[in-house]
Amino acid sequence: MEQGLSLGERVAYHRRRQGLSQRELAAELSRSESWVSQVERGARTVDRLSVLQQIADVLGVSVAELRSEVTAEASERRSDVERLRLALTGHPALDAVINPSSPLKKGEFRELQKRHERIWPLVHGSQYEKLEPLLTSLIAELESAVRRSEGDERMALFELLGSTYQAAAAMFTQLGESDAAWVAADRSVLVAENMAEPLAVIAGAFRMAHAFLGLRQLNEAQHVAERAAGVLKPQVEDPETSPEALSLYGAMHLVLTIVAARDGDRQAAHQYLQEARAIADRLGVDRNDFGTEFGPTNVAIHAVSAAVELGDAGEAIDLAKNVDTSRLSPERQFRFLLDVARAETQRRHLGEAIGALQKSRAVAPEHFLSHHLPRDIVRDLVQLAGRRVTAELRELARELGVIP
Repeated sequence: MEQGLSLGERVAYHRRRQGLSQRELAAELSRSESWVSQVERGARTVDRLSVLQQIADVLGVSVAELRSEVTAEASERRSDVERLRLALTGHPALDAVINPSSPLKKGEFRELQKRHERIWPLVHGSQYEKLEPLLTSLIAELESAVRRSEGDERMALFELLGSTYQAAAAMFTQLGESDAAWVAADRSVLVAENMAEPLAVIAGAFRMAHAFLGLRQLNEAQHVAERAAGVLKPQVEDPETSPEALSLYGAMHLVLTIVAARDGDRQAAHQYLQEARAIADRLGVDRNDFGTEFGPTNVAIHAVSAAVELGDAGEAIDLAKNVDTSRLSPERQFRFLLDVARAETQRRHLGEAIGALQKSRAVAPEHFLSHHLPRDIVRDLVQLAGRRVTAELRELARELGVIP
């Protein structure tokens, strides 16, 4: 996003990022559509901090970002994301399509392969500063390389490209850039079709379902996950099916669990979770097929998350006590700790919630600063604390741009 934009232009920018119309934003704010339109056009000023905080909360940003009071570090991080978004814009390898160049040079494939090997550890580690330039360059170079190769080498490059798009979708989802995640996921599906790799198509659908969750489009997320799970079901019923198919089938049921929980459907959430648990028991171990990290531990994490979404804070806290996330990625640990913090906040256990937030910051500092949930939780804690805001909570509020 360009610097120097007005408050109204920033509101409009982030509204579109969230996939909201002016009418939908107005409903979230309990305001009229006309009021939102006037704010975005600059015809109405917003001076009250409480109103600014409400707008920021709905849009998933800090008040400082709305008011253009972001730090140099935050501004640089936003620029990094913009570069990756631009890498998806239009056609990433238009030159290679219009002006075909020479075949791959000796060693070029291996070099691309080596760089690709770094991607998923960075995704799971939420290390965006290193991940963004790697993804930005690889997308264009791999798109070009597949058009300058043939045979087995071309198929191998397609596999790298599809995986790179999936990694981009995962990163965008983690950063709340759900519209871009949707584009990246769709690109991965197209690449998988060219490879004639059905499981890679399903993996792309998994990323797309998460993009829809981020856009709060529950019907679309449910449709994608149900369709994918339905296609996989005959394979899953085969005792000899592959662990990769089982992982994707189980991962889709975890998506459906969260969809049902956010929709307030307790019975469906528990049914989907039970199906995922049965698949995880068949696998017997935590795996990471297609970057899903599916296994018994991830199922346990989603049980906590579903309980939080359903408002069962006490159950979530009890379940969390028996979950050991030490073998999972920092990203999974981070989301688990945020769910613990949400549950503790629902129970008005301020000290425990702050402790969980501090742990999440230590596990994934870049994710902590970029994700909207820490801001949401800190805002709630500040409101609960009233005049008794502790030094620890004040520090978190300052760091996340929440008004103490």
